[in-house]
Amino acid sequence: MLTVETDLAAGPWPAADWPALAEAAVRAALAAAPFAPIADGAASVEVGVRLTDDAEVQSLNRQYRGKDKPTNVLSFPLVAPDMIDSLANTDDGEVLLGDIVLAAETCAREAALKGWPLAAHAQHLIVHGLLHLLGFDHEQGEAAANEMEALETSACAALGLGDPYAESA
Repeated sequence: MLTVETDLAAGPWPAADWPALAEAAVRAALAAAPFAPIADGAASVEVGVRLTDDAEVQSLNRQYRGKDKPTNVLSFPLVAPDMIDSLANTDDGEVLLGDIVLAAETCAREAALKGWPLAAHAQHLIVHGLLHLLGFDHEQGEAAANEMEALETSACAALGLGDPYAESA
C-alpha cells in the first residue's frame, strides 16, 4: 500500500489540490519504472512531498549537497536501491521510501519559461524526484540520463502532461 504525505510548508504555492497532484505524480512514476508493484504491495510504503520556498531548499541544498543556491527539487532516499525490488514482497510494516522537496519560486520561474502551469511542472518534478528515490540518476552518464528522461516522459504522458524535455513543452 502506498501513502503520499504532502506538506505545504512555505512559499507562494497557488491554491490547488496538492495532495492529489503529488500522489498522482508518485503513482505515475512508479508505474513508468519497473516498481509498480510497490504501490499495491503488502508493506505500507510512504513517500513524503514537501512544498516549500527557495530559502529552505537553498539551506537543504547547501547542507546536503554543498551547493549554496536554491534548486527546483531535492530527493532524500531512505531505501538503498538494491532493496527496492523487495518492497513489493515484504509485509514488514511501514517503509519510508524517502522525501521529495520542491522550491516554489524556482518552480514558478521554470514553469513560466516552459509555458506550463505551475501544478503541471511541479508534477513533473515530483516524478523526477521519485525516480531519484528509486535509484535512477541522470548524473551517472548519458545512458542513465536517457533512461531517466524516458521514464519521466512516460510518467508525464500518463498524467496528461507534455514531454518535459521537448523544446516547446
